[in-house]
Parts: sequence; C-alpha cells; structure tokens
Amino acid sequence: MAYFTILHILTLAILFIIYILLIVLMRKENRPKIFWSMVFANTLVMGMLMVFAMPVLDKYTKKAQVENLTQKRILMTESITFSGQVRNTGSFAIGKCKFEVKLVNNPLTSGKLAGSQVFRPTSGLQYGPDDGEKASTVVENFVIATDLKPGELRNFSVSMRYPPHFQQTTPFTTLNCR
Repeated sequence: MAYFTILHILTLAILFIIYILLIVLMRKENRPKIFWSMVFANTLVMGMLMVFAMPVLDKYTKKAQVENLTQKRILMTESITFSGQVRNTGSFAIGKCKFEVKLVNNPLTSGKLAGSQVFRPTSGLQYGPDDGEKASTVVENFVIATDLKPGELRNFSVSMRYPPHFQQTTPFTTLNCR
C-alpha cells in the first residue's frame, strides 16, 4: 500500500523546485529556439533524475530480511518447498516483497560430462531447445508479503516444481522489497 515514504516525497519536491528555478532562470534567454531547447533539456534531465532517484531511495529505505529459511523436497509431488519468515528491518512500511528462487543443476559433479555437453556449436537459426535438451536452471518469483509495517515479522511458505532430471542442485534465493 505505501510506496512513497517521506524521503521520496521530499526528493520529488526538491527536484521539482530546482526544475522551476531553472525555468525561471531560462526566461532571461531572448532567442526562442534556444529557450525551448533549454526547457526540453531541463525537463528531460529532471524527469530522469526523478525516475532514477526512486529505486535508489527504495534500496536504502525499504529493508527486509529472510529469517529461519528451510527447504524441503517432496518426492511424491516432485516439488520443493521453501518456508521461513520475512522481517521488515527498516523504518518505513514496505508495499510488496518478492522472493526469487533459482535452482541450478550442477552437471560437473556428476562425473558424466562429455566434451559435447561442455561446448556444442549451434547456428543462429535455431529458435527453440532441442528435444533432448533439458534446462539446467529454473527460476520462479513469489510475492511473500504485502504491506509490511516497520519491525513486522510474517511467516511464508512457497512451493515450486522440482525438475526430475536435477541431481546436484544448488538453490539461490534473493529478496526484493519495494
């Protein structure tokens, strides 16, 4: 629910005031073509500053961490379940937290690598995977929390399909909150 913090609003207000001050200073230019090109450049630069400032502020104001993360593979349904708790460690409310799970199969430890599996030249005309090719990486995103207040802790559990051809799997998890 709460995307903008007071710092977001202050940043936008300061950049807008600078924009207006620069427009007032540009009014002294008597040549209309130069004036309008300066207004266009000012609008472009200030707009980009406003847009790029928001993710930077998000990175430093919307902080959360995953605690007590456990994973369990369920053989009957060929799935893997991650469960744990997400905690808002920042001073501002968080609108949404996304949890990314990346499963990577490690074929190097299986000892069954042939030279053609390490490098296989392909042409640029091939659009889809071959019938014999199997993916070695699976990535899925889950929304695990919405509207987290400062200091709040919530439980979560996510489940994803586990490819049956994976043998030596390494899971990588990341948390992204905005």
